[in-house]
Amino acid sequence: MHAILKVLDKNPDEICGSREISRQLKMHGVNLTERTVRYHMRILDERGFTKVFGKEGRMITQKGREELSQAHVSEKVGFVISRIETFSYLTNLDLEKNEGDIILNVSYFPEDMLKKALQVMKPVFSSPYVMSDRVVFCRSGERIGDAVVPEGLIGLGTVCSVTINGIFLKAGIPVASRFGGVLQIESSEPERFTALISYDGSSLDPLEIFIKSGMTDVIGAVDNKAGKVLASFREIPVVTIDKVRQLSEKLRGHGIRGILLIGNPNQPLLEMPVGLDKAGMVIVGGLNPVAALEEAGIPAVSKAMSTLYNFSDLIEFKGLL
Repeated sequence: MHAILKVLDKNPDEICGSREISRQLKMHGVNLTERTVRYHMRILDERGFTKVFGKEGRMITQKGREELSQAHVSEKVGFVISRIETFSYLTNLDLEKNEGDIILNVSYFPEDMLKKALQVMKPVFSSPYVMSDRVVFCRSGERIGDAVVPEGLIGLGTVCSVTINGIFLKAGIPVASRFGGVLQIESSEPERFTALISYDGSSLDPLEIFIKSGMTDVIGAVDNKAGKVLASFREIPVVTIDKVRQLSEKLRGHGIRGILLIGNPNQPLLEMPVGLDKAGMVIVGGLNPVAALEEAGIPAVSKAMSTLYNFSDLIEFKGLL
């Protein structure tokens, strides 16, 4: 039944019949006949998780979405790493043409606090602690990918750090995402990680958790050269280090500057050990500007790795000021 809800949730604005549901269920490794699908659908109807539209089919309800988000949390362990791998594969940015799909984090904050929010984020977007100074900016009713910005809110799309994984993958460089964390900054230099959550064992995005837990001090890192920013720890094969450094410089020339540190072969980086024939890499979190909003008392809701978006359609943050 949860697999059926997943299928319906992928197309929330479309009525879906039992035949189409049966076909899509195979993608989830569930083989059910149309008749069996209809049997389970009746149970979902009774529980209020789906709404019937005659012979046309069903749509998922808000109650169904809540059930889907809360049930079987054990099944979601590893959900984040799976999403990272999926979006990495789907990224197709062409650096020569400066176009193609990158990954966006999508955040929302109150429209009546827009002026203050822009002033808070301005120095962050000029700092080393952002993936890119290019963003998507939308008002209520407008869309960022598949998401519609709710009434009274501003939608902000920031480049997600997983975009780096996708770009490297297309260049033949495998990247292993190990941890999302809080990185301590002293005298403008990365000092150490003060908190870490493994992507492998998490059902939630670590950076979203750190923001809501009040564990960051992005404003301090930017204004006072000492604070705590969001970052992630990744591993690359030793044989790719030279190529990674070259690609990192190339990315900077195209407005993507999220790679903070690249370690030495088989040596710890910021006290973090690496695997055999691996090197560490620290990448800044794409949600650092949003963390600064929370620190300044501006409430924000974020979803990391929210959608794919054409890089050429992004605008420079300074154009919003």
